[in-house]
Amino acid sequence: QVQLVESGGGLVQAGGSLRLSCAASGGTFSTYSVGWFRQAPGKEREFAAAIRWSGGALIYTGSVKGRFTISRDNAKNTVFLQMDSLKPEDTAVYYCAATRATTNLIPRSSYNYWGQGTQVTVSS
Repeated sequence: QVQLVESGGGLVQAGGSLRLSCAASGGTFSTYSVGWFRQAPGKEREFAAAIRWSGGALIYTGSVKGRFTISRDNAKNTVFLQMDSLKPEDTAVYYCAATRATTNLIPRSSYNYWGQGTQVTVSS
């Protein structure tokens, strides 16, 4: 059983940056692929980025590509989401999720474990 805790959210002006962290415990974290999802008010939770257990494959949704960077430090059981050039439309609760899958990392249904989320608010 893997427990995930997100941190690093907050309020930032448009064009600013935030770095989210997803800290894991309770499992062999290095064997899990991890995804970041986000949910804006009144909208469905959507995929943002994912990284395989080895760190060798990075996947981004189109709206964040070139602005967000996902990375991991398996020695620290942590996955990061560096968010640059933030826009008001990036405002959402951001969740990290873990799975043993190494493919098909975009659907929410691929993930078994979820964190509680961290709020990101980007003001214009």
